[in-house]
Amino acid sequence: MKVDPYIARMTPAAPLTADDLSQLHLPNKRTELVRGVLVVREPAAYRHGEVAMNLALAIGSFVKAHDLGRVLAAETGFRLFTNPDTVRAPDVAFIRSGRLPDPATTGFPAMAPDLAVEVLSPDDRPGEIHEKVGDWLNAGVRLVWVVDPERRLGHLYRHDGSESHLAEGDAIAGEDVLPGFACRLADIL
Repeated sequence: MKVDPYIARMTPAAPLTADDLSQLHLPNKRTELVRGVLVVREPAAYRHGEVAMNLALAIGSFVKAHDLGRVLAAETGFRLFTNPDTVRAPDVAFIRSGRLPDPATTGFPAMAPDLAVEVLSPDDRPGEIHEKVGDWLNAGVRLVWVVDPERRLGHLYRHDGSESHLAEGDAIAGEDVLPGFACRLADIL
């Protein structure tokens, strides 16, 4: 049977799985899997990396001092949904002690962190960020921080559907996810 090449090109490929994603090696690229579709982005720029590290250090120091769980570095993937698979990777993640995966876990843990932090890059589109925040919350993340270094703003999204907007002088707080944690947004920007 002869296949018309035009029709073959129009037929969508089978959705990728989390296992497929773990086997991909795309040097110098950031990847996620969204409902079976591979999303490839350029590496983050300097400013993005600096703000993400400032947040990771602040959260990590607090978590370690209070033995609350684990903080994970940028681009650690979490399998949030299956059939089709979605693997998202925040810039910083926190998982409380009672929810930590087995240390022998390989690949992407099938879970959502308690806190997911996204640091915006200049090329991020608002619709993509809202979709990502929605995926985090629908998967069970209790608190999502979105930090915008360029505009010097922050947005907090909670599992109950409420949200807060922060100006540069405001404190970003851990609320019931990291009780007692707070730092001024200006200190991490």
